[in-house]
Amino acid sequence: MRLSDSIETFIKALMTEEETSVELKRNELAEYFGCAPSQINYVLATRFTLDDGYITESRRGGGGYIRIVRVVNSASQQLTYLINERIGQAITEAEAVRLIAQLVERKMITPGEGGIMRAAVSAPALSLPMTDAMKDAQRARSLKAMLTAVVRQARG
Repeated sequence: MRLSDSIETFIKALMTEEETSVELKRNELAEYFGCAPSQINYVLATRFTLDDGYITESRRGGGGYIRIVRVVNSASQQLTYLINERIGQAITEAEAVRLIAQLVERKMITPGEGGIMRAAVSAPALSLPMTDAMKDAQRARSLKAMLTAVVRQARG
């Protein structure tokens, strides 16, 4: 397991269903993992974003801290946000796969639904004679349609 993955897993393990935030000291965390504080910054910047469902606050200095708060919205609100804001007009295969993995991790979709979605947005599924930009646009439309179906199912 890579260091970034270990740091992410450690932080997420500190959060429970009831406890949706955690406060950490960057230097203590870096010392615990035997890495530079910049590695902690990297994990926070790439794995704990608003798109991932987190708000990260930090205060620098001697008594400085990092507070990570998991945004708690209903699944259909988060999916609606993803459909309307996050996916946009085009999405790469790598971005789509990452987004689907996050949805499975947050239990917003089942692992089976995630597998079907990954297959539908994969390169083999879009192996048509068109440009990469057109494939990314088609991938976004397909992903939005699947997520819309999940929202409808959840509301119904």
